[in-house]
Amino acid sequence: MQGKVIQRRKKVLQGLVVSDKMDKTAVVLVERRFQHPLYKRTLKKSKKYKIHDANNACGAGDRVRLVECKPISKDKCFRL
Repeated sequence: MQGKVIQRRKKVLQGLVVSDKMDKTAVVLVERRFQHPLYKRTLKKSKKYKIHDANNACGAGDRVRLVECKPISKDKCFRL
């Protein structure tokens, strides 16, 4: 019996560049909004991701789109 290879879509997120001080790496803040299940209030949660920026193209304050990729290092699993 031969197993099927399941391909899944890569995550695409949008965020704001917070830091670009590292070489070929930027830190991006991604905010998401959701409704509280009981109180029905809209809440914001944020998370910082380290992304691979091969050309050092983005600067602090830029809006960027991140695409999931294979792990580049311990912390980096997204690219610009």
